[in-house]
Amino acid sequence: MDTQKELFRIGYGPSSSHTMGPQKAAQLFLEKYPQANRFVVDLYGALALTGRGHLTDFIIKRMLGEERTEIRFLGELFYEYHPNGMKFYAYRDEQLLGDWLVFSVGGGALKELNENRESHPNHFYRFKTMKDILNYLTTYKRSFLDYVLESEPSDILTWAEEVIDVMFASVEKGLVNHRVLPGPLKIKRRAANFYKQYQKNNDFNALIFAATLAVSEENAGGGLIVTAPTCGSSGLVPGVLYSYAIKEKIPKQNLAQALLVGGLFGNLVKENASISGAEVGCQGEIGTACCMAAAALAYLRGGTNFQIEYAAEIALEHHLGMTCDPVLGYVQIPCIERNAISAKRAIDACDYALLTDGKHFIDFDSVVTTLKETGKDLNAIYRETSLGGLAKVKIDYE
Repeated sequence: MDTQKELFRIGYGPSSSHTMGPQKAAQLFLEKYPQANRFVVDLYGALALTGRGHLTDFIIKRMLGEERTEIRFLGELFYEYHPNGMKFYAYRDEQLLGDWLVFSVGGGALKELNENRESHPNHFYRFKTMKDILNYLTTYKRSFLDYVLESEPSDILTWAEEVIDVMFASVEKGLVNHRVLPGPLKIKRRAANFYKQYQKNNDFNALIFAATLAVSEENAGGGLIVTAPTCGSSGLVPGVLYSYAIKEKIPKQNLAQALLVGGLFGNLVKENASISGAEVGCQGEIGTACCMAAAALAYLRGGTNFQIEYAAEIALEHHLGMTCDPVLGYVQIPCIERNAISAKRAIDACDYALLTDGKHFIDFDSVVTTLKETGKDLNAIYRETSLGGLAKVKIDYE
């Protein structure tokens, strides 16, 4: 299982799979063929069907050169390996120099065709299931944080504090940003108004919603955020942590520790199932973010290992089957509101788990397996193609 530095990526929205991944791929391809004077890029499947709304073509052209790059949207072509496929072609005076088929598999990560999805050449973690992790922790009387710190590079806590800084900066920027979001929907931001209500009434729910909306709206506007675990779900974890940092005056180091505990659960979903909406629906994005936030909060509030695992399990279980159906292909409806509502669900999952002794019937590993199976069973129109679900609702946006 990979380092959490590959889970929490700092970058610009609105989509880790449709923006950050293609941007990275274009940069790598340009580095390989700097002598090229023309590029053609074919986008396949879900990447093509919602690419315009996610700014895929914009970011690729910005990396390779607007005037010398042609983008072809081939939404009818799906690779079984992953629906977010793209193929780059480099030319010099009309002579093909080389091509590259690559897939954006979620969270900004890239894989080549048939590359092993479940492992990484550098294994940072000894175990890849929660069952094995809990057995190890119980035997040696250790915590989730102990396990993360012994598995990750020595600078992981310092790095996590830097991630918290970026997360909270995106919250605070979003709380004062009144700009209408880009795109034909012309959505007005709500975070600033929610925050004013919190300041007026000291309503903690208003703070949770405001902080979460702030990041989600920044992401939708192409702002700087942290994938947690994706761009589309980037508001949830910082929204919960920021709110409790304000309420409880929690030190940054404690927040960084909580982030790493939550990240362990996100890493398990990424390793054993998927965090890609195009592959498994929004259960893999918002569902994973919710379980990460629930686990992080349960850690902050002094939960045992089993209570933390239960909080994460509850949060993920009750997002199973959630579709990914962005209206017009933009990470706006229902994505932004969904972040805010699921931030509250993460808190509820934590509250529930902490009222128990942590014992329960359905374990976290079983939910992850079910998420993967459910994602495969979801019709493609509900997996980030904008061909079904809420994406079919006619909205008067003129």
